[in-house]
Amino acid sequence: MKTSEFERLVTLMAQLRGENGCPWDREQTHQSLRQYLLEETYEVLEALDENDYEELKCELGDLLLQIVFHARIAEERGDFDIWDVARCINEKLIRRHPHVFGDLALNSSEEVVVNWEKIKMKEGKTSVIDGVPKALSSLLRAFRIQKKAAQVGFDWTEVAEVWQKIREEEKELTEAIQENNPLKIQEEFGDLLFSLVNLARFIKVNPEDALRNTINKFIYRFQLIEKKLSEQGKSMEACTLQEMDQIWDSIKYQEITNQ
Repeated sequence: MKTSEFERLVTLMAQLRGENGCPWDREQTHQSLRQYLLEETYEVLEALDENDYEELKCELGDLLLQIVFHARIAEERGDFDIWDVARCINEKLIRRHPHVFGDLALNSSEEVVVNWEKIKMKEGKTSVIDGVPKALSSLLRAFRIQKKAAQVGFDWTEVAEVWQKIREEEKELTEAIQENNPLKIQEEFGDLLFSLVNLARFIKVNPEDALRNTINKFIYRFQLIEKKLSEQGKSMEACTLQEMDQIWDSIKYQEITNQ
């Protein structure tokens, strides 16, 4: 039954792309589908953030559809099909887990990660930091690159050194602002962000998740301010910043007392 449902999905996609299928589906290309692949990925993350597993089930299905969609387009071009995709990942999983499917002894997740990178180098990588997608958000890309560099020892030894680097970068940004040098300001701001990502890594925080959660929190509080003002017959434009800050602080206090 489970296998047949996946085969059914593959068949449905073939019908949608077929001669008597859906005009929209038939028009799509790898490039035109890029935005949907990204959107569906973020919707999966949103369902995870909200611990909504019923929604997660549906969003994973939407993401799976995108994979099947791309595979179908590739099959029509004669490049590969969905079964080649499955075969590729199956072989990779076996190859990169010799401690499970072979006789290599690894005793910790840290050892597994180090060995994983060694295997990738043998597969043709020319740099330890190869393989981090350029399409990732800059925040997550910085995090991933730093982690890869750290795996070969290019890293701070303790968190105090990271804090010192942050203070250095903050000073350099302040100097650039005082000099009113736009290019230097951008460069130094980037350096400060990069250092903060390093801190996140040391204190075991995913910076992408942290920022996304903060954005969601800001949206929730901001919209609550709008609602409270509306209930009072007021608009944000007609209020002072002090009035809005008072409501913001009351929302924060309510959140703390409800924890």
